[in-house]
Amino acid sequence: MHPSLFKIRQNGYFGFINTEGEIVIEPQYLEAGEFQNGFTTVRLNGLLALLDAIGRLYIKRLYRSVGPFSEGMARVQLAQLWGYVNQRGQETIAPLFEFAGDFFEGLAPVTFEGRAGFINPEGQIAVKPIFSQTGNFSDGLAPASQDGVWGFVDKKGVYRIDPQWDGASSFQGPSALVTRNGRWGLCNRAGEETVAPQFEFVKGHAHGEFFDGMALAFRDGKYGFVSQDGRIAVEPMFDLAGDFGEGLALVEINGAYGYIDKAGKLSIMPKFEDAGVFSDGLAQVCANGRWGYINPDGQIAIPPTFQSAAPFREGLALTILDGKWQYINRKGAVIWREQ
Repeated sequence: MHPSLFKIRQNGYFGFINTEGEIVIEPQYLEAGEFQNGFTTVRLNGLLALLDAIGRLYIKRLYRSVGPFSEGMARVQLAQLWGYVNQRGQETIAPLFEFAGDFFEGLAPVTFEGRAGFINPEGQIAVKPIFSQTGNFSDGLAPASQDGVWGFVDKKGVYRIDPQWDGASSFQGPSALVTRNGRWGLCNRAGEETVAPQFEFVKGHAHGEFFDGMALAFRDGKYGFVSQDGRIAVEPMFDLAGDFGEGLALVEINGAYGYIDKAGKLSIMPKFEDAGVFSDGLAQVCANGRWGYINPDGQIAIPPTFQSAAPFREGLALTILDGKWQYINRKGAVIWREQ
């Protein structure tokens, strides 16, 4: 397990604290990402360097772009081409690819000389680059297209679900997003469309991405939800909606925000000016222009006093008060504040 670290800001520089509010990495970087799988990136001389959880910088090479670590490898972009580094910052797969994806189930999608296939962690071709595009493996299947038509292949590169869609994403459990004529729906692992493509793409929203087993779906100007088991769980009827978390999702009704359960029934009446996602048993809500937190019963747990508030993660939440960053615990106590 990697220690949980939280980004802090001090005098315009960024560093990191632990869950106790102790500074682990002193604020010294003008730009820093969030920690994921034990690493983040910081910007040096306009390029990115890896930073580990005890503050060690890996600067053998600086990169234009760095992906998250997955199965011990992270994709990195040097000039135009992509390769991979290990968790010691060593370039284990040279930058040879026009595109590179993350490793899942021992394989990563790559594009070489305009054709897409898969490599193994040694950098060897595992599935020949014969496709137009490919995606990540999930339980033995990965989306792949030929001549712009998408289906799903196995680890030998053989189509197990025939190409028939304009687009396809990796399976999330039993369902995968598929698109036709600019609309998206879901298919199952047998290749059957469980939800026919009918939902519209909305700029700035994730599409067919499941949170807490549910994905936002937009049709005819209204929001609803599809479930991960491949059905329309909540018919689109809301002016706006957010992702599910801990069994509840925010919805907007007549300009006010409340929460519904997975059956689409109102669980917390719409009475807030804005709202966020439930995590760690609390959700951020806005009342009278200020942010606080409620519990799943809709009761105020931390009074709305903040200019902004982020979701709780592992017992802490980033809030802003008087323009200053601060982290609070679930009781509302400040454990770190920007000076």
